[in-house]
Amino acid sequence: MTAPKTQLSPPPAIAFASLGCPKALHDSEAILTRLTAEGYRTCQSFGDADLVIVNTCGFIDDAVEESLDTIAQALSDNGKVIVTGCLGAKVGTSGKRWVHERHPKVLAVTGPQQTLAVLDAVHAHLPLPTATGPDAELAMRPVGIKLTPRHYAYIKISEGCNHHCTFCIIPSMRGRLVSRAIGDILQEARALFDSGVKELLVVSQDTGAYGVDVRHRTGFWEGRPLRTQLVELVRTLGTMAAPYGAWVRLHYVYPYPSVDALLPAMVAGHILPYLDVPFQHSHPAVLRRMQRPASGEAMLERIAQWRRECPQLALRSTFIVGFPGETEEEFEDLLSFLRQARIDHAGSFAYSDVPGAAANALPGMLPPSVREERRLRFIQVAQTIAEELREQRIGSIMQVLIDRSWSMGKKGALGRTYADSPEIDGIVRLLPPSKISTSLHAGEFVKARIIDVRDGALIAQP
Repeated sequence: MTAPKTQLSPPPAIAFASLGCPKALHDSEAILTRLTAEGYRTCQSFGDADLVIVNTCGFIDDAVEESLDTIAQALSDNGKVIVTGCLGAKVGTSGKRWVHERHPKVLAVTGPQQTLAVLDAVHAHLPLPTATGPDAELAMRPVGIKLTPRHYAYIKISEGCNHHCTFCIIPSMRGRLVSRAIGDILQEARALFDSGVKELLVVSQDTGAYGVDVRHRTGFWEGRPLRTQLVELVRTLGTMAAPYGAWVRLHYVYPYPSVDALLPAMVAGHILPYLDVPFQHSHPAVLRRMQRPASGEAMLERIAQWRRECPQLALRSTFIVGFPGETEEEFEDLLSFLRQARIDHAGSFAYSDVPGAAANALPGMLPPSVREERRLRFIQVAQTIAEELREQRIGSIMQVLIDRSWSMGKKGALGRTYADSPEIDGIVRLLPPSKISTSLHAGEFVKARIIDVRDGALIAQP
């Protein structure tokens, strides 16, 4: 008599919520890659999972509330929840993790970039059956699971920040600057390009400071020496990307004088002519209270110089309005700066007095209603400028990276130009191609003529 076959149960399933910035997304990808390599499954629904991991953000009040709401939802739908990320690093009044004070039923809490601690917590609360074997090939791969579309990816070049901006608590959560080895970055980049990535987005807390912590020591890539320094890194990335026809885009570049050295790499085509520089404000008195460098007048001169060197340069920046002590005159100075700088993508935050920020102790805390009113005024000016700049592109032929298409483009597509980073900047609405034989697919480039601007989007004919 033949013994009945034992039917193995499926491996445990984990649901994952990744909140906040692309740097946190990169951390989430690392955690999911390790868990999948060990044999865990992933699923979309909190309720269908055996355990939920929430990667949190704690930068501003809205982000904290979103994180807390997501944790509460995961506890309600599932009950077994592990929390990681920036909010996890926050310590409460009792000396315990702040998240544990708010949600005592959470199984474990870790800070950001603590992959091993998250894995330990998962192993403790959801061990794998002994029959489940690890995926050694996935564990050894330079590129693991990605949470972005196949054609673009974020690559993190450092962790932490050495600045002491009075509005920011990120250094207390993520620590001081730690740069990745240049060879490791380039190995990951090569693997991403090999996997089909057409746009590589370089991120960190302070991209321009890459290598400062190791005094720009010499590393190696494919047997040749390379300094751990941003310009050297982006030139190498650009050379690597060229055979794949891929873009390299920089984000979070602090306004150091060394930023000027990036312009030749843009003119040479190594990286996109796109700069994401968080100016934060323009008035020198506000910048001093923020412990930020420069002034609006000095930055206007630098922006003009950047555009002389690289006329096609697109600028993205973020600003804080309603900072403690900000007078109406100082705010008007910011609006004047915005009108003169003509920044392509200018975002703003009303000052958030998040616990732990040194600026909370400054005199002149403004009422939330005043902060919000100034944010809306800022947005109105920023949107007017952005619309004018978009209209100037009408008639030009631009390269567009397709993000999504319908019926192989027969019903149109959505994409972006070099001036637009995914999810945060503008889009291009591509009309159906005039030639019936032409198709449009996500992850491909197409040349298109800009014919109109509607609802903040460029309209283009391939």
